[in-house]
Amino acid sequence: MPRGHLDFLMGDRRKVYTRYGGIELPAELGDGMAAYLPNPPVNDQPYQASAKFRCGEMDRLIDISLPQISKGRDAMKDLTDLMRIAQKRYSQIHDCTLTSG
Repeated sequence: MPRGHLDFLMGDRRKVYTRYGGIELPAELGDGMAAYLPNPPVNDQPYQASAKFRCGEMDRLIDISLPQISKGRDAMKDLTDLMRIAQKRYSQIHDCTLTSG
């Protein structure tokens, strides 16, 4: 997928996540945010995270959506941890090195 297209997709997500008080993901996960969207436009999974990251020579985008988080859990921390796991697994499956920036 062309870099410009990924930038467009992430920019669109950033606008929505920011509107709902989303948080920035740590820099080592790339350009990403997580948020609770009370009325998600497409599905019934209001807990969402998205990150554009680099693996090898390619930019990639991962979206994570969850319908609920167990009571007492920190949803944004859990989404951040899941993104970290997803990116690590992606790099293992596709035999590429994760890089920040």
